[in-house]
Amino acid sequence: MLKVKNAKSIQPVTTAQRLGSLIKSARDIMRKDKGLNGDLDRLPMLTWIMFLKFLDDIEHIREERAKMRKDRFRPAIEKPYRWRDWAAKEDGITGPELIAFVNYEVTTRPDESKGKGLLTYLRGLQSANGDDRRDVIASVFSGVANRMESGYLLRDVINKVGAIHFNSTEEIHTLGHLYETMLREMRDAAGDSGEFYTPRPVVRFMVEVTHPRLGETVLDPACGTGGFLVEAYRHFEKQCKTVEHRRILQTESIFGGEAKPLPYMLAQMNLVLHGLESPQITKANSLAQKLTDIRDSDRVDVILTNPPFGGEEERGILGNFPEDKQTAETALLFLQLIMRKLKRPGRGSTKGGRAGVVVPNGTLFGDGLCARIKQELLKDFNLHTIVRLPNGVFAPYTSIPTNLLFFDRSGPTKEVCYYEQPLPEGRKQYTKTQPLQYEELTPCLAWWKKREENERAWKVSAEELLATACNLDRKNPIAKKGYEHLPPEKLVEDILAKERRIIEIMGEVAQLLGAKP
Repeated sequence: MLKVKNAKSIQPVTTAQRLGSLIKSARDIMRKDKGLNGDLDRLPMLTWIMFLKFLDDIEHIREERAKMRKDRFRPAIEKPYRWRDWAAKEDGITGPELIAFVNYEVTTRPDESKGKGLLTYLRGLQSANGDDRRDVIASVFSGVANRMESGYLLRDVINKVGAIHFNSTEEIHTLGHLYETMLREMRDAAGDSGEFYTPRPVVRFMVEVTHPRLGETVLDPACGTGGFLVEAYRHFEKQCKTVEHRRILQTESIFGGEAKPLPYMLAQMNLVLHGLESPQITKANSLAQKLTDIRDSDRVDVILTNPPFGGEEERGILGNFPEDKQTAETALLFLQLIMRKLKRPGRGSTKGGRAGVVVPNGTLFGDGLCARIKQELLKDFNLHTIVRLPNGVFAPYTSIPTNLLFFDRSGPTKEVCYYEQPLPEGRKQYTKTQPLQYEELTPCLAWWKKREENERAWKVSAEELLATACNLDRKNPIAKKGYEHLPPEKLVEDILAKERRIIEIMGEVAQLLGAKP
């Protein structure tokens, strides 16, 4: 993350309250434009406008640093396309001229010269001298379009964003938190179109227990808006002690893939805001790689992901998988990809790579082709843990029960440890307004180290699982048997206590009704 105190022309830090007010005002202005329909249009538009302001502020800081070192500085974005050239002045280019500058392939630019329009220029950027920041910008803007019809309203939005200053660590952190709020709103808006995003407590838990170590590589092949990668970046950042550690974190640690243009752009912005200067996110369907073509150099140490499920892939994608394991279920295709992408022991990794994957319940009990994939998982990988999540964790996007699979490539599975995450007392499920909190996962984190069986945790041997068609959908045996685990004297005591409580409740009800107990 950038820490700058001596750069010239530093603006006062915008407070969280002021920042929230500026973004709210920008969104209110955008609601007036007829070209935008709802948050699925407004939030991406606001994102790329903020992205350009952010880039210009960071470029200004880099330029000042280069001057202090007396180094040559080449900006990622040249004149007259820098924010300071066309957007910084509140009374600058506006109306139809602004729309033409942003939208057209060739136009009259703010300096009165003829040339490429803004978006056309940004899409055509290419890296030079090994600097891939230009490639990142070009990739981000390859799927961007200006949907605002009024150049005057667009100018008003730009002026609001112009009052945000990305020139201190504190301010970038503040915007990072606010941006995460915007992403949650985006997820809410996208929920009806089949986009399901992983709650932050689950993401944080999965990163904690897989514990990526600086020097290892982390991949999310279906990264969406980058939640797992941001959390992995934060986890790595705590381990950085030297300049070389920072270099490793920035260039050799975080990787992702995302096929859809909008989540891809949001992931780039999300990672950049949190401190990753040049995110290495591939804009493509990760399933497009033929499994037999995956080499050791393509493999990674850690995979953390919530792959899409319930979808269908085209025939060309299915051809990348073995004939007996080609399926329309996207989650099963991603599971196979993840298994192949983990490093093998002795080939770049001592014990082999490890993974944490979100899967629907259907993956656990599925038979046929699904069972064949799970058989390979049990025989060739160490499926050491399954965390069973309660209902509503993914509310409001889906009510489908979900599980967390944790496995590595250290050898075949001997036994699977199950942990059933309970609902808070008195709750039937989680909801959008009452979501899962990270603190509720603390007992599971404590159990993770010792793995002792208790009322929430149990073990099943791989031999038993293989003998039952690889059905991983195992219920808690202690919860199922209930009273069978109690000694007779404890059983009588428990029943009497419940009877006493029933009598107490009946008395309370009678009093409420005005009758004598």
